[in-house]
Amino acid sequence: MAPVATVSTIPASRLHGHHDRPSMVSVGTIIWLSSELMFFAALFAAYYTIRSVSPGVWEADPSHLNVPFASVNTTILVLSSLTCQLGVFAAERGQVGRKGSVLNVAQWGLREWFILTYVMGAVFIAGQATEYASLIQEGIKLNSGVLGANDPYGTVFYLTTGFHGLHVTGGLIAFLFVLGRTYVARKFTHEQAVSAIVVSYYWHFVDVVWIGLFATIYLIK
Repeated sequence: MAPVATVSTIPASRLHGHHDRPSMVSVGTIIWLSSELMFFAALFAAYYTIRSVSPGVWEADPSHLNVPFASVNTTILVLSSLTCQLGVFAAERGQVGRKGSVLNVAQWGLREWFILTYVMGAVFIAGQATEYASLIQEGIKLNSGVLGANDPYGTVFYLTTGFHGLHVTGGLIAFLFVLGRTYVARKFTHEQAVSAIVVSYYWHFVDVVWIGLFATIYLIK
């Protein structure tokens, strides 16, 4: 006869409900991300529309983009999705903190993986700010491009990447919220695990959107 699971042996992610039904928080987040997807779809549409009517602009301005630097920055953000998901796996098994040495990555918990994800996301934002500063020095500004005030490239570039950067910043704030709850609460609960999972949905979303933006802005000639 198989042993009956007790509360102490059930992971925190399955306490108080055992996931018999989908979490309303998760469902609501997915619906909200669907609306965000439409928002970014509109930005992509605007980008391609302006590009189609101003072909000469895209022969001059994109040459100022530092593609190798942006590629490294993109790699950091994409890898942060992996570390975020590893944190979710830890949350699902109820492990909030590491077991053993900090060098033993295999025994990391939610906190360690989410802290690393936060750092990688912050590095991405810092890299984006550095790129902005470099482009502004080369004459690509919010209201103009290298061809002058009638050049729409700067407007399109900063709006698309800037709105994404704001979403990444929102994700970083969400990570701080989840991490703060793990330190304030006396024990790791199902609600905290759900919060971690919901934040991961959002983070994976902004990563996928950036892959599309990177391919569109930096790679497609």
